[in-house]
Amino acid sequence: MAKKSKKVNIQQKTVMSRFSGRLSHYLSVERVIVGGSLLATLVIVGFIALNDYLNRPIDIEGVERFVVMQQHSEAPVNYPQTPPAGGVHYPVWQNCGVYQQPVRNELAVHSLEHGAVWITYNPGLAASEVDMLRNLTQQSSHRLLSPYPGLPSAIVAAAWGYQLKLDRAEDPRLKQFLRQYEQGSTTPELGAVCSGGESRTLAEWSS
Repeated sequence: MAKKSKKVNIQQKTVMSRFSGRLSHYLSVERVIVGGSLLATLVIVGFIALNDYLNRPIDIEGVERFVVMQQHSEAPVNYPQTPPAGGVHYPVWQNCGVYQQPVRNELAVHSLEHGAVWITYNPGLAASEVDMLRNLTQQSSHRLLSPYPGLPSAIVAAAWGYQLKLDRAEDPRLKQFLRQYEQGSTTPELGAVCSGGESRTLAEWSS
């Protein structure tokens, strides 16, 4: 009788041991899943917070703000800014990219409405400076570069309703301007493309 009781106890201990092992295994897996989920959540929240911080609106010294009208017209427009920073514009936009010759104001302004930043430079700007502007322009889909006679400074960056005058291409404010206004929160038609429009220069329109 004593042997039978001992055998039963051993079997019970074996069953309990197996049960405890399985329970510990499942609890361990559950802890891993829960811990992994919490870690993933923290990473996502941290990434969003960092992205919001890096893309937060900042005060850029020298940026001018203008109240501009959003309207289409095929007629020539006399703009109060040089180059224009928004306003009445042609129904078709200027394709973004690098141009060796001036482009039509009315088409470039339409590009601004789509979230483009239009970088213009004095035709007499040093070739090394132009190369820097060209490289910067080619890094994104919503940047437009062209020479512009009669600028008030060596370089002018324009977005819809905003303008920044610069003396040199390596001025850090240019990248700040691009980061803040290219496809930024002030874009009237956010998400609109800057391709599939017009690629002719001003001289080609006039010929």
